[in-house]
Amino acid sequence: MTKIKILILSLLMGNAMANNQYENFDKAARLKELTPMQYKVTQEDATEKPFDNAYWDNKREGIYVDIVSGEPLFSSTTKYKSGTGWPSFTAPLDPDYIVEKLDFSAFWPRTEIQSKYGKSHVGHVFKDGPKPSGLRYCMNSAAMNFIPKDEMQQQGYGQYLHIFDNLGVGK
Repeated sequence: MTKIKILILSLLMGNAMANNQYENFDKAARLKELTPMQYKVTQEDATEKPFDNAYWDNKREGIYVDIVSGEPLFSSTTKYKSGTGWPSFTAPLDPDYIVEKLDFSAFWPRTEIQSKYGKSHVGHVFKDGPKPSGLRYCMNSAAMNFIPKDEMQQQGYGQYLHIFDNLGVGK
C-alpha cells in the first residue's frame, strides 16, 4: 500500500472515529447531568429567556457544542449581535451535525435546529440574518457548551482551530 493510500485511509478512519464519539455516547447518563433548564430546552423544546442566558453576549473566540453529545455546532467566527438576547450565528460550524425540522408549535411554521446524534433541540433558524447568508441561527445557551479557542485542542476539537486563522474575534 502506498503512503498516499495509507494517509487517505487514516484520515477517513479518523473522521469515522470522530463521528462515533458523538454517535456512541451514553445519552441517559448525560441527561442526568443536565440542569432542569438544560433538560427542558434540549429534550422538551423549551426556550430560555432572552438577555438572561450564558452566551447571548459572549465575545470570546471558541466554538459552541451540543451540551448532550458534544457535537460541534457553531463558532464565534459566525456569531453576531442580533439584538434578540440569544446567541445568534450566520452559519453552523459543521453542517453535518445539524438537523433542520419543520416546527409548527408557534403561530407560524419555523425551522427547528437539532443536533444530529444528540437529537437536542438547540434553537431555530430564520431568514432575517445579515449577508452573505441572510440566515439567523437563534440558539439557546442552555443547549450548548462553549469551548474557548485555547482549550479546543485539549478537549478534542483541534481540527477546528484552522477557522480562526486570519480572522478576528466573533462579533
